[in-house]
Amino acid sequence: MEYRQLGGSGLKVSALSFGTATFGGGDAFFSAWGNTNVAEASRLVDICLEAGINLFDTADVYSEGLSEKVLGKAIAGRRDQLLISTKASFRMGDGPNTLGSSRHHLIRACEDSLRRLNTDHIDIYTMHGFDALTPVEETLRTLDTLVQSGKVRYIACSNFSGWHLMKSLAMAQTHGWTRYVAHQAFYSLVGREYEWELMPLALDQKVGTIVWSPLASGVLSGKIRRGQPAPEGSRVQQIGSEGSRISDEKVYEIVDTLDAMAEETGKSVSQIALNWLLQRPTVASVIVGARNEEQLKQNLGAVGWALTAEQIAKLDKVSEIPTIYPYWHQRSFAERNPLSVPSYKER
Repeated sequence: MEYRQLGGSGLKVSALSFGTATFGGGDAFFSAWGNTNVAEASRLVDICLEAGINLFDTADVYSEGLSEKVLGKAIAGRRDQLLISTKASFRMGDGPNTLGSSRHHLIRACEDSLRRLNTDHIDIYTMHGFDALTPVEETLRTLDTLVQSGKVRYIACSNFSGWHLMKSLAMAQTHGWTRYVAHQAFYSLVGREYEWELMPLALDQKVGTIVWSPLASGVLSGKIRRGQPAPEGSRVQQIGSEGSRISDEKVYEIVDTLDAMAEETGKSVSQIALNWLLQRPTVASVIVGARNEEQLKQNLGAVGWALTAEQIAKLDKVSEIPTIYPYWHQRSFAERNPLSVPSYKER
């Protein structure tokens, strides 16, 4: 397993991290992801640790806290062998203050997560989404307090716009508060918008990228092709693909290229899709999930090798999407405004 520095921090995280949204299966939505119980979760944690994965990702909102509870029990007795990332900000109750990134909600959310995880600290505490109603100063001061108290080691954000993140970084620097070291973001061969603004920002400000949904809810699992519907009972068949906004035909073109590359390399479609992400700038870790041991071991095969420059260029070309303004205009001024990831035409 390769270990990468997380943004500008001194923390090293495994190139692949394990997502535990499949733990618990507390409602119809999360049951479509999985219903992993404590015994099954313990076995998956075993496999991850044996493979060198040291980062485990969860969130308070996953099955209304069940994911955190199951993870906490699954890691009992080996907490010092791993890092835990959990998230807050989304609704966790019916009251007016049971959501968001206010001081009131975050302190309670952190305490609740610590209790469910049965731990005294959270290694990476992530804001699950941007709260436009709470002043950025209030959120950052609260997070800094949690770090100073020892309950949180590092902070991160997720699903922020460029200005959300840049304003937060500037505010933290101004006041000497703890800054975001990572941005957990949607990024894959079928969703490359992250490259337009958030990746250049991450490069400039040394913010590590932790990728969520790298296989686009199973679209890039190798099970979906032209004339081949999603398997019965699969996540994408039950709740659809989250995040992907490209046409079905574009998806099929990408999968066709992955199929050809799988024949060429002897790797699976999903392993190639994950390996492509691991070659991208700013990417510190890619979150993989699994309903069972077979899926987990398949995903673990994404590391230990690398696509060639030619293969990456082919994938870049087939997955390229039209850019919106101002990004298409900025690309015409590449002499002074270089792309974070050179296009296949420039390779």
